[in-house]
Amino acid sequence: MARFRIDLEYEGTRYSGWQVQPNARTVQGELFGAVERALNVRQYDVQGSGRTDAGVHALCQTAHLEARTSLAPPLLRQRLNDALPADINVLGVDRAPQSFHARHDAVARTYLYQVSRRRTAFGKRFVWWVKDPLQTRPMQAAARFLVGLHDFRSFTAASEAQTRVKLEEARIDEDGDLILIRLTASHFLWKMVRQVVGVLVEVGRGRLPPQQIQTWLGTFSPEPAKLTAPPSGLFLERAWYPGEKRASDSRPLLRV
Repeated sequence: MARFRIDLEYEGTRYSGWQVQPNARTVQGELFGAVERALNVRQYDVQGSGRTDAGVHALCQTAHLEARTSLAPPLLRQRLNDALPADINVLGVDRAPQSFHARHDAVARTYLYQVSRRRTAFGKRFVWWVKDPLQTRPMQAAARFLVGLHDFRSFTAASEAQTRVKLEEARIDEDGDLILIRLTASHFLWKMVRQVVGVLVEVGRGRLPPQQIQTWLGTFSPEPAKLTAPPSGLFLERAWYPGEKRASDSRPLLRV
């Protein structure tokens, strides 16, 4: 069996997330079908670097594929793309050691969220349009409280035993009418990014003080769940692996 690293991008609008589910269309499920058609095999394994929720996009999701094939990586990439729908695209395929695991070997993940200050005809599926005026300075002040090792149980929809996460980066930039929120951590809890974004937007609206995030990191509250941002503006930017140079800037996916 050969093992490959696959990097792919997808628009998540039509999918119920990454992970295969019964009676639901998922990105992993589409990739399963593409592997079967491209390689004419039934025994294979495809695992991603992490899950994305329904409607969430990926700029670079990494997966590993284990299958019996003699195809060279460029031809395998072409065969997979020929078998995939237009809203999923394989960016690259490389041979990987048998020990490579897309999820277990990842040392960090970065998510990017796009908030639009104006209505846009072209980016509706890729932004959250917030009609109220937003002030980025208090949002940046609030984001600073997120960096470090904290208990994020107030910021997840999962009932997990371990809710401590080390957030390496919480960055907010402006690009025209876009506000870009970029979060990097070793891992993320279910809906954690969307709940963090929702709270930051409330701070930007002036409805919450920046220090409220610090309070909710110290004491459990159900309030962040009520502020969960929609999935449309969220992108898995990429997973990071040992030895890879981290990007240091936030770039928008569109201009508004």
